[in-house]
Amino acid sequence: MPTTPAPTAAKSTAPPPRSVLRDTAFLCLWTGTTASGLATWALPFVLGLAVLHRDLGATGLGLVLAARTAGFLLAVAVGGVLADRHSRRAVVLWSALAAAVAAPLLAAGLGRSLVLMTAAAALAGAGQGACRPAFQALTAETVAPERRQRANAAMTIAVRSATLTGPALTALLAAFLDVSTLLLGIGLLWLVAALVPGKGAAGPTAADPAAEPAARAGFRAEFLEGIREARRHPWFLAGLAALAAVIALGYSATGVALPLISRDRYDTGWVLAAAMTAYTVGALLGALLVARLRPRSQGWAAFAGLAAYGVAPLSLMLPVHPLVVVAAYAVAGAGIELFNVPWFTATQREVAPEKLARVSSLDFLVSYGLAPVGLALIAPAIERFGTTPVLAVAAAACFLVPAAAALVPTARHFTRTGPAAGD
Repeated sequence: MPTTPAPTAAKSTAPPPRSVLRDTAFLCLWTGTTASGLATWALPFVLGLAVLHRDLGATGLGLVLAARTAGFLLAVAVGGVLADRHSRRAVVLWSALAAAVAAPLLAAGLGRSLVLMTAAAALAGAGQGACRPAFQALTAETVAPERRQRANAAMTIAVRSATLTGPALTALLAAFLDVSTLLLGIGLLWLVAALVPGKGAAGPTAADPAAEPAARAGFRAEFLEGIREARRHPWFLAGLAALAAVIALGYSATGVALPLISRDRYDTGWVLAAAMTAYTVGALLGALLVARLRPRSQGWAAFAGLAAYGVAPLSLMLPVHPLVVVAAYAVAGAGIELFNVPWFTATQREVAPEKLARVSSLDFLVSYGLAPVGLALIAPAIERFGTTPVLAVAAAACFLVPAAAALVPTARHFTRTGPAAGD
């Protein structure tokens, strides 16, 4: 008697995961983050146009930019605590609105009141600083872990592309619009950053809603708790140390030396312009590459990318053809993004979600805080010891400190528990 064959188990027909760029929630977040990045980049450029138009003096420009940096550094730590204590979306909203309000105040003070412009710049910097760690934490809430590296790369690509095309676009707009109108345009970008991002899929904590709410510690205690969380991740501390060396020595030394060498060695300004453009193009290509790249030893690959910045000061030390300098800057730019994107992704993955914004704020404090300090110290060092010795020290630091950081336990994979699966 024939028997009926047993039904075959249905094969899995799960659809392939959608691209992160087709996710509406991420696109809203990407739009807001990109708008804030554009506004952050555009302000110094537009203020530079104000100097060219004689609406602002060189001393006034330095004071206004210093006030913005001070506002950023004071607010970034506060923003990290607030974003872990309250809704990350609310922190983004109010901090971006503060930066938006600063734009018309800057326009009102232009050519009339340097005091008003300085106060408005500090407010703009505070808004920028408070929203940075909140955006990082909101990315972790919005995007699934296996897609975060591509999400972070997409954000970097957008900002780098705008940095590449922005000067030409701004110069074109300046032919038809005055500086005050351009400042108001920066305010509109901050409004986009404030209003477009959606709410993350999960809150900063996973606490049981039936549990009794715990009493909040003070601000200082919560900030120190973020530092303790960072100390739980040796790879993170090693990365901060390497990043500090590259920014304070490498980035600052090349920032001062490149204009001097472009003028004195090559007797032209095009080397300066070409090198900075190549750096941005390299960073864009690096972000495109890292969106797909999944090395087995992700941390080591990231530190190698960071160390690649050393070729920039090295090229400035040697009497090479100017195209070698341009190529070195392209390599340096690519290397920075080969570090940045995995670094952000690992932080979002490894740090406790309820402490992510505070830990991210430490990253931004180092990244933004050391640059002006390094610039202030490198210039006198070049006058005292000469350009070549300072560049030699900077290049050595860029190569050696990331190499040493890669030897720290857990640095190989940017994880405390072993290598993560590729997405």
